[in-house]
Amino acid sequence: QVQLVESGGGLVQAGGSLRLSCVASGTIFGSNAMGWYRQAPGKQRELVAVIISGGRTVYADSVKGRFTISRDNAKKTVALQMNSLNSEDTAVYYCRVSGTIGDHWGHGTQVTVSS
Repeated sequence: QVQLVESGGGLVQAGGSLRLSCVASGTIFGSNAMGWYRQAPGKQRELVAVIISGGRTVYADSVKGRFTISRDNAKKTVALQMNSLNSEDTAVYYCRVSGTIGDHWGHGTQVTVSS
């Protein structure tokens, strides 16, 4: 069974940076997609960034050029480096792994950007 644990959230001033990490337990294949989603108060959960099979990355338009997703298959981790944060980035950030192993979500980590 796959379990995901996120860390790295917190309070940061606008313009600052945070790095989120997600560690997976259980069997993860390199072909499985690993990514980050977020949900702000009153809004639907949305894709932030994902690494899919072959190492291709997909980013939401709102974070392109500011966020970078990376993955270490050996350690079963996925990270999200977030730079130039603004108030619109305030949300709960969730790690997700999906594919042949099913669809798995972490419990989320809060990111709050103060202006």
